Amino acid sequence: MGLLAQATDYTDKDFDSLRLRLQSLVRSVFPDWTDFNVANFGNILVELYAFVGDVLTFYQDNQARESRLLTATQRKNLIALTKLLGFRPAGARAATVDEIFSLAAPPPAPVTLHKGTRVRTASVTEAVVFQLLADVVIPAGAMPPTATGTLEHSEPQEDLFASTGLPNQEVTLPSTPYLDGSAVVSAGNGAYVEVQNFLGSTATDRHFTVVVDQNDRATIRFGNGVSGALPSGTITVDCKTGGGAAGNVNAGTLTKLDGSFTDDNGGPVSVSATNSQAASGGADRQTVPQIQALAPESIRVLNRTVSREDFEINARRLPEVARALMLTSNEDAGIAENTGILFVIPRGGGVPSLVLKDAVKQQVTVVYPCTLTFQVSVQDPSYLAVDVQTTVYLRQGANAAAVRAAILRALGDFFAVSLADGTPNPTVEFGFNVKDAIGNPAGEIVVSDVFDVVHDVPGVRKIGDGPDDFLLNGARLDLPLGTREFPALGLLTLINGDTGLPL
Repeated sequence: MGLLAQATDYTDKDFDSLRLRLQSLVRSVFPDWTDFNVANFGNILVELYAFVGDVLTFYQDNQARESRLLTATQRKNLIALTKLLGFRPAGARAATVDEIFSLAAPPPAPVTLHKGTRVRTASVTEAVVFQLLADVVIPAGAMPPTATGTLEHSEPQEDLFASTGLPNQEVTLPSTPYLDGSAVVSAGNGAYVEVQNFLGSTATDRHFTVVVDQNDRATIRFGNGVSGALPSGTITVDCKTGGGAAGNVNAGTLTKLDGSFTDDNGGPVSVSATNSQAASGGADRQTVPQIQALAPESIRVLNRTVSREDFEINARRLPEVARALMLTSNEDAGIAENTGILFVIPRGGGVPSLVLKDAVKQQVTVVYPCTLTFQVSVQDPSYLAVDVQTTVYLRQGANAAAVRAAILRALGDFFAVSLADGTPNPTVEFGFNVKDAIGNPAGEIVVSDVFDVVHDVPGVRKIGDGPDDFLLNGARLDLPLGTREFPALGLLTLINGDTGLPL
């Protein structure tokens, strides 16, 4: 007699399934054992084994899931897996803004605001703090008595460590979140330079590497005396922490200065500050889905930028970039040979700042070099405004204002640049809108897709079936997307079908 049924389902690994399988096994060996009540002592042993099996299979499934790039859910495991590919997930980026510092009257002596001066928003509980990146001087007798300096959403940190003199020494920085590339390291034997690895380091090269863990905590690692020089004496590490999308504050919000100020003669002065423009460039660290999407692409581009897709992939490696589209003469006859235009859309949409454009060009020409003879320019995206006009009938008892707000949110999500996890929105094509074989644009906004978005909003009973009851840009036709165009929600016109009035 077989101990197990011939058709065993090895996917049944939960407690109940294992308990039933064990009971079947018991019956096959001990036919007289028929009492499987909870109070039976033998049944307690059966359930104990089923419980242990449930726990063990859970750990096995979890290990199998976390050992693969596309199924892993824990950031720690993703960092380890992508390290095998030479991919390093990007951390948070700090927003920057030009700040205007003013005095009530021309000062009798120069007034210096020193590097590191803190400027924050007016909120008491959750103030966003910036620091001054360089000294700002208001000259004596200046009229108007103002000066402009650059603020960054970061805080300076300094940590001291004693060198052990041992190979591969590591020091972990206590402050988080660490801003990538901000570490300035020196020791008793001189200043050290950050490198990606020690493969090209000699025994005299003062190099260090930085590893950032899942908690955004940085660890500085030095060489072994053969590949990378050993530090001596006291190790000093200056770095910055902070960053994130929270730093993209509105204009006129950075108005609070910490500390008191004097002119060069020691006379007290009252300094006011404001930002005439919104801060930009702040971005959160790459999410798990973003890492899972970008890490496999990194194998394709490695450490260079050659093909059209290489430019798009390397641009999207920057956490501030949501979408990218590279066009050459192959896609657009109006572009000169051996040149290209790289269109980038920042996180959240809109127009990229000059700082972001410069960062993208640096990314695709220096960090991941392109061919020497190829010229690339980074430009603003071309948005196609999609006006939606529709007549909707509400369900009984539905609140008109709430339905209108829900429709606006649903359409906003449909036309969003990115999903909530930071990955590109799959409902809107961009970066692959090259022309097909007969010269037609490959992308389009389909009327039925937008129709379904509005129809599926809770509270909508139906959409009118008249010829003018659902229009995109004034027509009930699919909207073709030009090669350079990205769609954006334009004017939304909603008519209540029951009353004929605006919703």
